[in-house]
Parts: sequence; C-alpha cells; structure tokens
Amino acid sequence: MIARFGPAGSADSFHTMGYRKTAQMPEYLTRMELDAFEYQCGRGVRISREAAQELGRLSAEKDIRLSLHAPYFISLSSLEEEKRMGSIDYILQSAVAADAMGADRIIVHSGSASKISRSDALELAKDTLRKAQKTLDEQGLSHIHICPETMGKINQLGDLDEVLQLCLVDERFIPCIDFGHLNARTVGRVNSFEDVGKVFEAMENTLGTDRMRAFHSHFSKIEYTEKGGEKRHLTFEDAVYGPNFEPVVEWILRKNAYPTVICESAGTQAEDAAMMRRYYHSLMK
Repeated sequence: MIARFGPAGSADSFHTMGYRKTAQMPEYLTRMELDAFEYQCGRGVRISREAAQELGRLSAEKDIRLSLHAPYFISLSSLEEEKRMGSIDYILQSAVAADAMGADRIIVHSGSASKISRSDALELAKDTLRKAQKTLDEQGLSHIHICPETMGKINQLGDLDEVLQLCLVDERFIPCIDFGHLNARTVGRVNSFEDVGKVFEAMENTLGTDRMRAFHSHFSKIEYTEKGGEKRHLTFEDAVYGPNFEPVVEWILRKNAYPTVICESAGTQAEDAAMMRRYYHSLMK
C-alpha cells in the first residue's frame, strides 16, 4: 500500500481550467496527477445521495481515494448537551454521505476547551464520540472511520496527545494529524525532521503500528501568532511560517506508512499536493 495525496475541496485551478461540477473532480485530479480528494462539508452536509454516488463511481474509475470533512460547527466538548447531541447527528449525516460516495473516513473537529478545563473538555469529547460510534453502528455504518483532527488554535481541544486519547475511545478511530495545525499551536515547533519524527512515534506508541501507518493527514503552511496559534492558511510559496513538507514525506517512507495526505493550502491545494506526491515518489525510486 502507498500514501495518497490530494486537495481539500476545489483549488483555484479547478475553475480556471474550466471545470464547474463536482462530478468533474476525478478528471481534474487525474490531470493534476493526484490520487486522493477530501470532499468538504464544512458548512453542512448538502450533497445529494445521487451526486455522492456519481462522485464515488467516477473516483473509483480513476483510482482516487475519497474522504469527507464533517461540518465545522461540530463541538464534541460543548457544555450544552443539545449541541453535543446535534454534533452526533452531523457525524451521522457525514457518515451517510461518505458511505454513498465510497469514502470510509470522516474528519471531525474536536471542539473548544476555553470555558472549562482541558481534562473536562476531553472527557466530554470522549463521551460524545462513544455515542456517535454507537449511532453509526446502529445505522449500519460501522465501517466508516471517525478521524478526530489536531487543531491549530491554542484554546481548541485537539493537541496531539488529546487527539490520540480520543482515538483510544474506539479501535476504529484514526487520527487526522494536521501538521500545519500542530506547528501553529506550538509556535513553530513541529517543523524539523526530529520534530515530525516525534509525532510519528507518539502515534505508534499510543495507537499501535497499524493505526500509525494508516493515519489520515492534513498539511498546509499556516501563519500563526504566539498567543492564539493558527491565523490563516498559506501556500507552499511561504518561507516564513512553515512547516516544511519534506520531513513528513520522509517519515511516511521511513515508517512504511500509507496515509491519505490532504493539502489545505490557500487556493493552491492541488498544486501543492502534487508537489508532495512528486517528492514522495522520487524518494521511492
């Protein structure tokens, strides 16, 4: 098995190259020499079952691996039970859409830790995820992997250890390691070969070799502030904030991992994902 690389949503070039419809994405990705795509449901799960199935069929024909990003307004750690129950419903909606398109991973934001202690927020998030997985099992969606994501703002739940702890709730959970987010929330301390290696070691030590090798990933360079963490996504042209993608690719190969790596650069996510993929395959030769 090999690592896959692709964009989050539509890059600017998708439109400038004349594409308009989601069903055209597999053709575009093939032209860009990419083999993964993350469908974005950040503002709600709005794709119809028919459209999802068409995207899945066309992606399968091009050997493109699909994943789906669940709505941003999910809050696993909310103090309001109604919001946590609503988050479970959003996760279910996401899983239904992912299943229709043949994707088996949904990426989920963890929530906030600004109003309560981080330990209390983590326990609430664990409980919400347990109930979410139970719901998926009851609906015949037990094969859909929930992927808690590392977050970029310091006051958000979702540092590396917290995400790994969330993944211990169920052996089917797969971590979504966003290296840009981790670098932003640590003010630039996840950028070197050694820094990135520690992330891989933490995954393996906590979740085991199999889940480490199959992890999900987001990658982009991100501007950050010392007090808040993440500020905005950048492109690979940035030479100030990082992180560098080369150590991530090198550790993927060193660990014999086969993640799905989704690039979230600002507008150039397809081009930057292609750069990562070319580097990956150059090291395999």
